[in-house]
Amino acid sequence: MIEIIVGQNNLEKAMRVLKRKLIREGVFKELKSRRFYEKPSERRKRKDKEAQKKRRKEVDRARRFSS
Repeated sequence: MIEIIVGQNNLEKAMRVLKRKLIREGVFKELKSRRFYEKPSERRKRKDKEAQKKRRKEVDRARRFSS
């Protein structure tokens, strides 16, 4: 559950905070992916690509911090 508090009637700031939290949770990505049917083979390929990208990022981060 996501809870946002609007302080001093600052609705724009609360909306920005909510949007940022939804992006971090992956809600927008999920909505976009569910817009159209994705074949199981396409889903596997996408998941594999995402996993490779994640591993590559972790290796790059490790290299930067070890240097």
